[in-house]
Amino acid sequence: MEALVMAGGKGTRMGFCGVEKPMIEVGGIYTVERVINALKDSKNIDKILVSVSPNTPDTERYVSDIGIETIRTSGEDYVQDLHDAFRTLKGKYVLTCPSDMPLLRPFTVDAFVDYFMKNPDDSMTAVVEEDVVVNSGFTPSFDFDLEGKKWVLSGMNIMDRVKILADVVLNYSYFMTDWVDLAINMNTEYELRIARSFFL
Repeated sequence: MEALVMAGGKGTRMGFCGVEKPMIEVGGIYTVERVINALKDSKNIDKILVSVSPNTPDTERYVSDIGIETIRTSGEDYVQDLHDAFRTLKGKYVLTCPSDMPLLRPFTVDAFVDYFMKNPDDSMTAVVEEDVVVNSGFTPSFDFDLEGKKWVLSGMNIMDRVKILADVVLNYSYFMTDWVDLAINMNTEYELRIARSFFL
Protein backbone atom coordinates (compact mmCIF):
# COMPACT_ATOMS: atom_id res chain seq x y z
CA MET A 1 0.00 0.00 0.00
CA GLU A 2 1.12 3.57 -0.70
CA ALA A 3 1.48 5.97 2.24
CA LEU A 4 1.15 9.73 2.12
CA VAL A 5 2.60 11.88 4.91
CA MET A 6 0.93 15.29 5.09
CA ALA A 7 3.64 17.87 5.82
CA GLY A 8 2.55 21.03 4.05
CA GLY A 9 0.41 22.83 6.62
CA LYS A 10 1.19 26.16 8.24
CA GLY A 11 1.32 24.75 11.79
CA THR A 12 -0.08 28.02 13.16
CA ARG A 13 -1.25 26.51 16.47
CA MET A 14 2.35 25.60 17.31
CA GLY A 15 3.27 29.30 17.33
CA PHE A 16 6.41 30.84 15.92
CA CYS A 17 9.46 28.80 16.84
CA GLY A 18 11.67 29.47 13.80
CA VAL A 19 11.33 25.87 12.60
CA GLU A 20 8.80 24.25 10.31
CA LYS A 21 6.57 21.92 12.31
CA PRO A 22 7.67 18.70 10.50
CA MET A 23 11.29 19.67 11.19
CA ILE A 24 10.90 20.05 14.95
CA GLU A 25 13.14 17.55 16.73
CA VAL A 26 11.71 15.04 19.19
CA GLY A 27 14.30 12.83 20.81
CA GLY A 28 16.96 14.20 18.45
CA ILE A 29 15.08 13.18 15.28
CA TYR A 30 12.82 15.32 13.10
CA THR A 31 9.14 14.46 13.59
CA VAL A 32 8.60 13.92 9.86
CA GLU A 33 11.51 11.46 9.83
CA ARG A 34 10.07 9.55 12.79
CA VAL A 35 6.83 9.08 10.84
CA ILE A 36 8.73 8.10 7.69
CA ASN A 37 10.79 5.56 9.65
CA ALA A 38 7.67 3.93 11.10
CA LEU A 39 6.23 3.60 7.60
CA LYS A 40 9.52 2.31 6.13
CA ASP A 41 9.69 -0.42 8.76
CA SER A 42 6.09 -1.49 8.15
CA LYS A 43 5.65 -4.70 6.18
CA ASN A 44 2.48 -3.33 4.59
CA ILE A 45 3.82 -0.09 3.10
CA ASP A 46 5.66 -0.36 -0.20
CA LYS A 47 5.89 3.32 -1.18
CA ILE A 48 6.09 6.54 0.86
CA LEU A 49 5.46 10.04 -0.41
CA VAL A 50 5.42 13.30 1.52
CA SER A 51 3.07 16.15 0.68
CA VAL A 52 4.87 19.51 1.06
CA SER A 53 4.04 23.10 0.16
CA PRO A 54 5.48 26.63 0.10
CA ASN A 55 4.93 26.58 3.88
CA THR A 56 7.53 23.82 4.33
CA PRO A 57 10.53 24.35 2.00
CA ASP A 58 13.05 23.01 4.56
CA THR A 59 10.96 19.87 4.95
CA GLU A 60 10.85 19.43 1.19
CA ARG A 61 14.64 19.72 0.91
CA TYR A 62 15.32 17.38 3.82
CA VAL A 63 12.86 14.70 2.77
CA SER A 64 14.25 14.76 -0.78
CA ASP A 65 17.79 14.50 0.59
CA ILE A 66 16.94 11.28 2.46
CA GLY A 67 15.50 9.78 -0.71
CA ILE A 68 11.77 10.18 -0.16
CA GLU A 69 9.61 11.47 -3.00
CA THR A 70 7.70 14.70 -2.36
CA ILE A 71 4.50 16.09 -3.85
CA ARG A 72 4.12 19.86 -3.95
CA THR A 73 0.67 21.23 -3.03
CA SER A 74 -0.60 24.71 -2.12
CA GLY A 75 -0.66 24.17 1.66
CA GLU A 76 -3.76 26.38 1.91
CA ASP A 77 -6.46 23.75 2.30
CA TYR A 78 -6.10 20.19 3.62
CA VAL A 79 -8.83 18.67 1.45
CA GLN A 80 -7.51 20.29 -1.73
CA ASP A 81 -3.94 19.26 -0.86
CA LEU A 82 -5.17 15.70 -0.39
CA HIS A 83 -6.86 15.70 -3.78
CA ASP A 84 -3.78 17.17 -5.48
CA ALA A 85 -1.54 14.54 -3.90
CA PHE A 86 -3.93 11.70 -4.73
CA ARG A 87 -3.70 12.59 -8.43
CA THR A 88 0.00 11.71 -8.27
CA LEU A 89 -0.48 8.36 -6.55
CA LYS A 90 -1.34 5.11 -8.33
CA GLY A 91 -2.91 2.61 -5.93
CA LYS A 92 -6.58 2.12 -5.10
CA TYR A 93 -6.06 2.57 -1.36
CA VAL A 94 -3.73 5.07 0.33
CA LEU A 95 -2.75 5.35 3.99
CA THR A 96 -2.50 8.99 5.05
CA CYS A 97 -1.06 10.38 8.26
CA PRO A 98 0.19 13.72 9.55
CA SER A 99 3.88 14.44 10.03
CA ASP A 100 3.46 15.24 13.74
CA MET A 101 3.03 11.75 15.22
CA PRO A 102 6.52 11.18 16.70
CA LEU A 103 5.61 8.02 18.63
CA LEU A 104 4.13 6.18 15.64
CA ARG A 105 5.31 2.53 15.50
CA PRO A 106 5.61 0.11 12.57
CA PHE A 107 3.51 -2.32 14.65
CA THR A 108 0.66 0.19 14.75
CA VAL A 109 0.82 0.86 11.02
CA ASP A 110 0.78 -2.87 10.27
CA ALA A 111 -2.08 -3.59 12.67
CA PHE A 112 -4.13 -0.80 11.12
CA VAL A 113 -3.53 -1.95 7.54
CA ASP A 114 -4.09 -5.62 8.43
CA TYR A 115 -7.41 -4.76 10.07
CA PHE A 116 -8.46 -2.71 7.07
CA MET A 117 -7.61 -5.47 4.60
CA LYS A 118 -9.76 -7.92 6.58
CA ASN A 119 -12.61 -5.40 6.72
CA PRO A 120 -12.18 -3.25 3.59
CA ASP A 121 -14.33 -0.18 3.23
CA ASP A 122 -14.20 3.12 1.34
CA SER A 123 -12.42 4.75 4.27
CA MET A 124 -11.14 3.71 7.67
CA THR A 125 -9.97 6.05 10.42
CA ALA A 126 -7.84 5.15 13.44
CA VAL A 127 -9.40 6.53 16.60
CA VAL A 128 -8.19 6.58 20.21
CA GLU A 129 -10.14 6.45 23.44
CA GLU A 130 -10.57 10.01 24.71
CA ASP A 131 -9.37 9.06 28.20
CA VAL A 132 -6.02 7.94 26.75
CA VAL A 133 -5.57 11.27 24.98
CA VAL A 134 -6.54 13.33 28.03
CA ASN A 135 -4.43 11.22 30.42
CA SER A 136 -1.45 11.79 28.10
CA GLY A 137 -1.84 15.53 28.69
CA PHE A 138 -3.49 16.43 25.40
CA THR A 139 -6.69 18.36 24.80
CA PRO A 140 -8.77 16.78 22.02
CA SER A 141 -9.74 19.29 19.33
CA PHE A 142 -12.65 17.05 18.37
CA ASP A 143 -14.29 14.01 19.94
CA PHE A 144 -17.35 11.93 19.15
CA ASP A 145 -19.48 9.12 20.57
CA LEU A 146 -19.19 5.59 19.26
CA GLU A 147 -20.36 2.36 20.90
CA GLY A 148 -20.95 4.12 24.21
CA LYS A 149 -17.49 5.74 24.46
CA LYS A 150 -15.84 9.02 23.54
CA TRP A 151 -13.23 8.77 20.78
CA VAL A 152 -10.63 11.09 19.25
CA LEU A 153 -9.40 11.07 15.66
CA SER A 154 -5.72 10.13 15.41
CA GLY A 155 -5.19 11.64 11.96
CA MET A 156 -4.27 8.30 10.37
CA ASN A 157 -6.62 7.05 7.65
CA ILE A 158 -6.90 4.65 4.76
CA MET A 159 -8.97 5.95 1.85
CA ASP A 160 -10.16 4.75 -1.53
CA ARG A 161 -8.15 7.11 -3.70
CA VAL A 162 -10.20 6.41 -6.83
CA LYS A 163 -13.51 7.25 -5.14
CA ILE A 164 -12.06 10.37 -3.51
CA LEU A 165 -10.97 11.71 -6.90
CA ALA A 166 -14.37 10.85 -8.36
CA ASP A 167 -16.06 12.81 -5.52
CA VAL A 168 -17.97 9.72 -4.39
CA VAL A 169 -19.43 9.96 -0.89
CA LEU A 170 -17.46 7.43 1.15
CA ASN A 171 -18.60 4.87 3.70
CA TYR A 172 -16.59 5.26 6.91
CA SER A 173 -15.43 2.69 9.43
CA TYR A 174 -13.16 2.88 12.46
CA PHE A 175 -10.11 1.17 13.93
CA MET A 176 -10.61 1.68 17.68
CA THR A 177 -7.59 1.58 20.00
CA ASP A 178 -6.14 2.76 23.29
CA TRP A 179 -2.62 3.08 21.85
CA VAL A 180 -0.62 6.07 23.03
CA ASP A 181 1.39 6.39 19.81
CA LEU A 182 -1.83 7.30 18.00
CA ALA A 183 -2.83 9.71 20.78
CA ILE A 184 0.34 11.82 20.62
CA ASN A 185 -0.08 14.38 17.88
CA MET A 186 1.57 17.78 18.40
CA ASN A 187 -0.31 20.99 17.78
CA THR A 188 0.97 23.29 20.53
CA GLU A 189 4.24 24.01 22.33
CA TYR A 190 2.83 22.33 25.44
CA GLU A 191 2.04 19.17 23.47
CA LEU A 192 5.54 19.27 21.99
CA ARG A 193 6.99 19.23 25.52
CA ILE A 194 4.85 16.20 26.37
CA ALA A 195 6.00 14.37 23.22
CA ARG A 196 9.64 15.10 24.03
CA SER A 197 9.18 13.76 27.57
CA PHE A 198 8.71 10.25 26.13
CA PHE A 199 12.33 10.32 24.93
CA LEU A 200 14.04 11.59 28.09
